[in-house]
Amino acid sequence: MSAPGSRAGRPALLLVVSRRRRFTRHVLDRPDIDTVLLRPETSTVEVPDGRPAFHLRAGAPAEDEAARYRRWLSGLGLPRPTFFCNPDEAAQPLAHRFAAAAGLPHLAPRQVRLATDKLAMKELFAAAGLPAARFRAVNSATEVKEFAERYGWPVVVKPTVSGSAVDTWKVDADRLATVDLTLRSCPDRRWIAEEYVRGTEHQLCALVHDSQVLDAYIAVNPAPVLDTLDGAMNADITLAPSEPEPVDGRAVAQRIADALNFRAGYLHAEFFIDQDGSFVMGEIAARLGGAELPTSHGLSRGFDMLAAAADVYVGRRPTLTYTRDRSVGHLLLPARRGVVSGISSPAELTALPGVISAVLTAAIGDRLDPPRASNASSGHVHIEGENSGVVRERMAEVLSRFRLEVTEAHD
Repeated sequence: MSAPGSRAGRPALLLVVSRRRRFTRHVLDRPDIDTVLLRPETSTVEVPDGRPAFHLRAGAPAEDEAARYRRWLSGLGLPRPTFFCNPDEAAQPLAHRFAAAAGLPHLAPRQVRLATDKLAMKELFAAAGLPAARFRAVNSATEVKEFAERYGWPVVVKPTVSGSAVDTWKVDADRLATVDLTLRSCPDRRWIAEEYVRGTEHQLCALVHDSQVLDAYIAVNPAPVLDTLDGAMNADITLAPSEPEPVDGRAVAQRIADALNFRAGYLHAEFFIDQDGSFVMGEIAARLGGAELPTSHGLSRGFDMLAAAADVYVGRRPTLTYTRDRSVGHLLLPARRGVVSGISSPAELTALPGVISAVLTAAIGDRLDPPRASNASSGHVHIEGENSGVVRERMAEVLSRFRLEVTEAHD
């Protein structure tokens, strides 16, 4: 029997509203999936197109919210979802606790912890037999110094739960005082000190269906994410299928999926290739890769990555038919504080070599105050090339030609 409001054989998905707007738009436009939206109270993302969304209260018992949700569905005549997808990193504990109470597929509390807590991730890497940077929990600059005296400077210091490199620092001895102030000002947060890996950072994404990794996709970062906070090129470049991979991505993703007991969905991970060529795990997430990374994967291989991701969340095994062999990268355009008085147009950017598309999120008259975060930007472009080296060169040209003029912001 079909759920109320849905057609026979058409799955209904409860989708958490998130910053993955392109994915949200794709799912909402799918004629073969009924979609109901869930917006956690903690979210700052607006519901698209004014569509009805269940507003999940953060402080209420999950069972009470599930009962209210069922009444809400019935009152609006919406389909009753039997599948669940949460692309929002910050909402993981709240959203999956609610999904469990609502009888939907979900991550158990242990899985949420392993996929969001950076200390717990080290447990998962050990269980999966994957090497990771050395680390310790820290609460003071003294403990950071002790760690550095054992493993060397610089040291990466970050909250155990955070995203987009917010409050993450590469610390030398002369920055200890600043770190001490940060740790002392946040006594309720847990922190981790981690060995700094001097190498190349990569992104790894995988589609999982019925506990099996169907395929994995690797991207290289022209500069480590931490360096982008200080002005380095902020981008990821999906390797062309014909390019050699630095590691067997599918095998690594399967180890992660097995250790996490991850049955279906999208896995995202970060890893490094150290200067000596060794493989070092960074972090993982049980949700879509950030920003436009999934789109880059799809453009690189000539298939609809967003459709494949949606399929695994509604229990379908997608047909992965690839039609292209190219590298495609996603470059974030820089932003700086001030009022925008001039900025390159999308037409100017798409006229540059290899630029497939350009999206600007800043316009003349806008007041910019970008946060210290890896997702801060004034827009983005997708760039193609025969391999990742060509794409990197084209990204450098885009940055050299990109124009952003700001005047001083007066508060």
